Amino acid sequence: MNNLTNLPEGVQNEIDKVSEIAGYLWDREWAERNAGNISINLSDYFKGVELGNPDRYFDFDFPKNVAGLVVFISGTGCHLRHLINRIEEAACILKINDDATGYSIVWGGKKENFGPTCELISHVKIHQFNSVNNPTHKAIVHTHPIELIVMSHHPIFNDQEKMNHSLWKMCPEIKVFVPKGVHCTPYALSSSEDLADKTIEGLKNYNVSLWEKHGATATGEDAERAFDYLDVANKGAKLLLTAWSAGFDPAGLSKDQLTELEQFI
Repeated sequence: MNNLTNLPEGVQNEIDKVSEIAGYLWDREWAERNAGNISINLSDYFKGVELGNPDRYFDFDFPKNVAGLVVFISGTGCHLRHLINRIEEAACILKINDDATGYSIVWGGKKENFGPTCELISHVKIHQFNSVNNPTHKAIVHTHPIELIVMSHHPIFNDQEKMNHSLWKMCPEIKVFVPKGVHCTPYALSSSEDLADKTIEGLKNYNVSLWEKHGATATGEDAERAFDYLDVANKGAKLLLTAWSAGFDPAGLSKDQLTELEQFI
């Protein structure tokens, strides 16, 4: 079994994108201290490659259908900003064993007492869901977009249809680039399987899962595209909150104007 020393070019390219996106999240104040996590399903890059590291093997009770998954993932307690230029300390590549009873860290994780994010179960379950239902989406970004979190504390969060219409109407790009909208994901304990399941339920039909009073999660072909869903959705929330704070409820785009935009989706 092999521990990775030189990464395939395609894998390195995906990790470089993670570093870039981590910089954006930090600059936007969406990644305070150890907030947020990012992962990529790298399984396709390692088909037929026997990976493992008995010196860095850890027991973990995974669902059986994620056996064999190879995932890049950020670390628990690690600062997302360290993914910018200390990524081998703050993230790792891990391989889930064939029985789904544990995983080996085969690259990175050089920080002392490193472990993958406490949201590991959410990430692997979402990756498995996407591998079947949305196979081009290899990346997951979870972060704390300020304005979307504020919206999750507002009564409008309890009316998903109204909330999405309120976001879409704020400017054309939001309707075009977040066409399925935001799922108002009910509160669940961080790192729990319950949160993973509720997130998957939301991502079945929506571009973004907004975790009530916590943060937001999106998937995409790579980390940049997952970030784009969050960035554009949060722009809608920011515009809406700005209008409300100025003392008016914005008229926004009309129903006909929103319908007209669907030709660009």
